[in-house]
Order: sequence, then structure tokens, then C-alpha cells
Amino acid sequence: MHTARHSPASDTLGSLGETEVLARIFPRLPHADAALLGLGDDAAVLSAPDGRYVVTTDTMVHGPDFRLAWSTPVELGWKAAATNLSDVAAMGARATALVVAIVAPADTRVATLEGIADGLREACAELAPGCGVVGGDLSVSDTLVIAVTAFGDLEGRDPVRRSGARAGDLVAVSGALGLAARGIELLFADAVDEHGHPDADRVAAVRHAHGAELAAQLTPRPPLGDGVLAALAGATAMLDVSDGLALDARRLALASGVVLDLDAVAIGVAGLGLEGEHGEVTGEQVLRGGEDHALLATFPAGAELPGGFRPIGHVRAVGASGPEVRLDGVPYETRGGWDPYEDWNGRRG
Repeated sequence: MHTARHSPASDTLGSLGETEVLARIFPRLPHADAALLGLGDDAAVLSAPDGRYVVTTDTMVHGPDFRLAWSTPVELGWKAAATNLSDVAAMGARATALVVAIVAPADTRVATLEGIADGLREACAELAPGCGVVGGDLSVSDTLVIAVTAFGDLEGRDPVRRSGARAGDLVAVSGALGLAARGIELLFADAVDEHGHPDADRVAAVRHAHGAELAAQLTPRPPLGDGVLAALAGATAMLDVSDGLALDARRLALASGVVLDLDAVAIGVAGLGLEGEHGEVTGEQVLRGGEDHALLATFPAGAELPGGFRPIGHVRAVGASGPEVRLDGVPYETRGGWDPYEDWNGRRG
């Protein structure tokens, strides 16, 4: 049972220093079953029974990637873990360990880092039991940054790449689409004042009224187990839907040299079972919204779809226009999806 205490509100990173801060954080972090040597040395040692391992990394920066005004520290830790765990799952691997680096202003409360550690622990416990934090780094900056590297075990299987889709394959997805986009749009529309600055009372009101959409955005729950199930079921290609279904489908199409022909009914709001309970999610958000962290995969024709995968289209041979995404047979413009260089408005909040 986790018994680490919370730091007094007055304690900051600058007032305690790195050694004491790490001593407060380490007990809160999850243990990794694959760690032969974990926290406390210059580097960790992980077991790799397969002889290979999957590795991925992602960075969250205050401003373009999150806002402290509407994300709690626990939510930040959860999302930092979940987004990396999803990339491991998209390769058909089981997540085994995380390395976490945090840079933060000196006046950051130690309790903030403790909350991030709690979020990392809770996400691993729920989404990837046995995965834990085996190392990292702590430094100072004028902007809070959380960088996570995740490792995964292929367990003797070949990795499922983006480049294996073939004409005749079935296109399928596991996980919700559009909810995370709806959540962030609600925050920017209804959780800010007339000058565009986050307002605590409005944030609380949005949380109360739109809990499901905000949970999808702030504490995503990717269908990690379906990544392994897809690999076992013979998935020919797969990726994590982090930048929008249409944009990520194009990436898979380009990597495989094929056309992904999506079915408008299957990916529409009613087709995803969101009408009624989440009726405000639009087709635009489903197609172009980012940060869903669903799994998009292709399977051989006639394959039985595993887990939560549902069919949303077919893989076609390329025509004169080359690899592309189509919607009901018509080429679909795949602009959209998250691009920090184009979409960040320069604010933090």
C-alpha cells in the first residue's frame, strides 16, 4: 500500500534541492517487474527475455501540450504515462518500464511533483500492471516539461509496423474517437474568461458538466491490451491515433503504399455509439480530433477482430493519385490533427 506523505504547501523545489525532492518522489513511483536494478544507481538494468525491446519517447511542455490551469498534477502524470504506453501497445508489445525526466521552475511546489509521481503510479497500475519507473532526471527551467521514455516487451512476436497493410485488408479501430477533441474544445471555449485566460470557476463548471469528454482529454485510457491482442490476431499494420484519425490513417497509408478507404457510417457519431450519451461529438472531431490514443490497425480479410476492435473501412490498392485516405471512396483531405508548430497560441495558463 502506498503510504508516502504529502509535502507541506510551502516546500518548493528551490527550497529543498534535488536530493531531498527525489527522496520525496521515489517512494511514490511504481516498481517495474522487469527491473533487475531500478531507482538509485546511475542507470537501470532491465530484463529482456525476448532479446529485443520496443522503445519510444514523448515530451509534454506547459503551454502547447497542457495547461496547469485545468490539469491537476496527478492528471499530468497519468497522461504522460498513458501517451507513451499507447505507443508501445501500437507495436504489439507489452509495456515494461518508464524513464521520466522533469524540468521545472524552482518555485514549483514539491507537492506538484509528488502529484505527477502519483499519476504515473496510478496509470501504470490501471493500464499496464507490472510497468514502472526505473529512472530519470530532474532539473530546473522556467517552463514545466515532462519527458517520458517507455520500454516494451515483444514476447517473441514480430513488431506490428505501419508498413504492413495490403490491399484487401480490413481497417479497424479500438477506442473512442472524438471525445478528447471535444474535451479540449470545451476547455478553450467555456473554461476561459473574456480575455482568453483560464478561469478556475469556469474550469470547475466544465468538469462538472462534461466529465467524460474531459476525462478523455486529461486522463486518457488507451486500449493497451488490444495492442497485444491485435498482434496475436495477425494485424498487418497498426499505430496509435494521437494526431487525429484522418491524419494518422494517412501516415499508415503512406508507410504501406496503399489506400485506406474509410466508411462514413462506421466512423460517424452514431456508428461509434456516441450519439445520446455524448451526442455533441461531431464527425469533424472524430476525423480530425487528436489525442484519442485509440489503436488503428489493419487485419487480413475475414479475420476475427480481437478485443474492442471494430471495422471502419478497407484497404485498397493505390491508384494514379498514390497512397491516400478516402471516405466512402472519395479522396479525403487529411489536413488537421495536432501540430504544435501551427496550433499553439503561445500561451501557457
